[in-house]
Amino acid sequence: MEQKENCPVSDILRIYSGSSHPELAQEIADYLGCPLCCSETQRFSNDNLFVHLGESVRGKEVVIIQSFSPDVSDNILELLMMVDAAHSASAKTVHAVIPYYSYARSDKKDQPRISIAGRLIADLLVTAGVSHVMTLELHSPQVHGFFRVPTDHLTAHAAFVRYFRDRDLSNSVILAPDIGHAKRAAKLARALGVDVAAGDKERLTDDRVRVAGIIGTVENKDVIIFDDEIATGGSIVAIIELLRERGVRNITLACTHGVFSGNAIQRLSAIPEIKEIVTTNSVPIPAAKRLPHMTILSVAPVFGEAIRRNVLGQSVGALFAFWPDPDEATAFQPPFKDW
Repeated sequence: MEQKENCPVSDILRIYSGSSHPELAQEIADYLGCPLCCSETQRFSNDNLFVHLGESVRGKEVVIIQSFSPDVSDNILELLMMVDAAHSASAKTVHAVIPYYSYARSDKKDQPRISIAGRLIADLLVTAGVSHVMTLELHSPQVHGFFRVPTDHLTAHAAFVRYFRDRDLSNSVILAPDIGHAKRAAKLARALGVDVAAGDKERLTDDRVRVAGIIGTVENKDVIIFDDEIATGGSIVAIIELLRERGVRNITLACTHGVFSGNAIQRLSAIPEIKEIVTTNSVPIPAAKRLPHMTILSVAPVFGEAIRRNVLGQSVGALFAFWPDPDEATAFQPPFKDW
């Protein structure tokens, strides 16, 4: 511990970015006051990938940042190869930072003869040589238990609290689209001092859901729909139909992972009741998907602080997704550069 605290950052860390989200990787490196190391990824004529880490990692704490955004399979394979390269080159520790772990949706065997892919990918990461994983708000929290190495399941809770805290929320309610994610919504509601409600949702297909009803009072309220991710927007469309019937005309969407796949942006932009969309940069959001009323919060301080505390041997518990005290999640104020 003493040795780490007295070393310059450059003597401790080697931070690499995969191809999925170099902008976020640079923000994390900037937060830590550490350069982003160069790496090279090429594709051979036979479609095989080639990965090369551009600096020595022997005896270093290596951080590799890769979000599971499209093209997901290529990004996963690139991450596995980068991890294997660092492990084979005698890195002291290999930290895989995965802001969006898309296979967290595959957490159980709900059909015959299917793969529990969330566990499979976790096993592949360990086989490749990962020593430690950091990820953000898994769709299914039990996926945390799939990893056989220390895993920090982090939250963007503090970023949303800071964003909404200065608003007039006297007529607001936080709404979870389904009961399964009501715990996250309730945590945000407690921190903001507002009521919470939840939808009774059943998923029919990848892009179609049925919402049987809403538990809680939303009539004539300003509703903040809060979810871990928005992909196709099917859940949002279904629940807004019920909100219209209950006199709701002012809706804010808030989600950690703004995936916005397929025609989600077109579907959401066509709903006049949606006044604002608030998400994070856990996945890259191209210009074509950035609506005028969209706000993107950075999760770089969350990961930067988690990396800093891990390297210095300090507690990361206050940054965890299910830390019991909501005030603890907002206890750190960036930037931390007291190496």
